[in-house]
Amino acid sequence: MADLVFTDLPAIGPLLARGVAGSIGAGRGARPIPRRAAIVASHRPDIARLSAYARVCGFTLRDHVPPTWLHVLTFPLQAALMAERDFPYPLAGLVHASNTMTLHRPVSVGEELALVVRAGNARPHRKGALFDLLGEVRGRGGETVWTGTSSYLALGGKVEASASSASTEAEPAASDLDLPAPSQQWRLPGDLGRQYATVSGDVNPIHLNALTARLFGFKRPIVHGMWTHARALAALEPRLPEAYTVDVEFKRPILLPNKVGFATDGSAFAVLNREGKPYLSGAVA
Repeated sequence: MADLVFTDLPAIGPLLARGVAGSIGAGRGARPIPRRAAIVASHRPDIARLSAYARVCGFTLRDHVPPTWLHVLTFPLQAALMAERDFPYPLAGLVHASNTMTLHRPVSVGEELALVVRAGNARPHRKGALFDLLGEVRGRGGETVWTGTSSYLALGGKVEASASSASTEAEPAASDLDLPAPSQQWRLPGDLGRQYATVSGDVNPIHLNALTARLFGFKRPIVHGMWTHARALAALEPRLPEAYTVDVEFKRPILLPNKVGFATDGSAFAVLNREGKPYLSGAVA
């Protein structure tokens, strides 16, 4: 099966539109995920866009990029794979369930990078099917500098019979997180989804305004989960090592505008609603 090879990052908007259009009337049968990769062999980050991203997400401008920025670079390749006609799970309605990324070493702001994304690991879930988008970023000399796994939930989706037994995902209560009281309060403006879409390229309509969000069942726009992930890492930035792994789970959407709390014990962290329930929980190791 031929890989998708791009000279630079494809635009996300047309890919999302194509994927959603292809989702209309698509079945949810148990079909295998195609064995192909999406590849950009050489990419140099746009410094102006990176600076804007840092501002929107709360990062300090430094000589090295935030690891969530490397996810932003690989996301268009995720969209390209999911927009293909033979991808088994409709793009419309996919839920970003969790994200794991490892920064193997600091990545310089102007470093030339190679990007590769593959899909796989479909498995049952009590609400449908989970699958992974596996990203890899290579730096000068070809060494791997970053790896990431985004797990998506296809509501009502099915997997092949050989897949493992269904997940019994459980949502922890705030007390189960064993974190201190929130140390920060963040006020999220109503246009935060549009701000993040501008710097990330992720123009999914559920994030842009109330009208387009209502088409997908939300009363108001919701902020991107990867903004919340990035903002949490920005809050931890002064204490992060040069290389680390961070795991997060996206528990519930954050409607905009909103006010949320951030709690951490130094390694575990959570973004919480007013009742102390997590929108996002995670840990750095």
